[in-house]
Amino acid sequence: MLKIRKSEERGHVQFTWLDTRHSFSFGSYYDPSFMGFRNLRVINEDKIAPGRGFPTHGHQDMEIITYMISGALEHKDSMGNCDVIRLGEIQHMSAGTGIRHSEYNASDSAEAHVLQIWIEPGKNGIVPEYTQKFVRDVVKPGKLGLLSSPEGKGGVLTMHADALLYMGNLFDNQEIEHPLEVKKHAWVQIVSGELLLNGTKLQAGDGAAVSEESVVKIRSSRSSEFLLFELN
Repeated sequence: MLKIRKSEERGHVQFTWLDTRHSFSFGSYYDPSFMGFRNLRVINEDKIAPGRGFPTHGHQDMEIITYMISGALEHKDSMGNCDVIRLGEIQHMSAGTGIRHSEYNASDSAEAHVLQIWIEPGKNGIVPEYTQKFVRDVVKPGKLGLLSSPEGKGGVLTMHADALLYMGNLFDNQEIEHPLEVKKHAWVQIVSGELLLNGTKLQAGDGAAVSEESVVKIRSSRSSEFLLFELN
């Protein structure tokens, strides 16, 4: 069973410096049909104007992933981290007992295009953590690459949540299959391109919840990049 979230149907908020689309209810945007999926709570696609961004703000008890689509994002936090996240990199924060951070477009001329992802942790009150990794070389064309997993098992990042995060890159007419155990679910988020998910056409910005299926079958109509979340 698939539940499709078309790109143009997402929540849309636009400021002078930010163009953002919400797959799930977030901030002032509310849709009771899309409050999240399993423990996946937020997928925001943000386009941030040069030199602008989010001033210092706080988070608590949430696993937060930043996935760069293009451009660069400068991150500073209350743990003393100061980094620039670039194309091909992924950032993970366990907010735990509390963390404050800011995010600004690191360029004075180019837009920053990013996915902001929140996943509810397996337990609250953990010590905050920060990790940043280059992940583009983890993923081979035509295959899935595991980016993060509980306690880092088999992946490049440790996520304190019962979830696996994969990335896929497919050339034209490539196909992959990802088996799902009984009672497992998946969310597929299309970053770029066009593909068929279990026979249903999806394009950049689209997402889909997958339940009561034994396999996730993905075939590219043209070169595509996507994220796959495996969830309980």
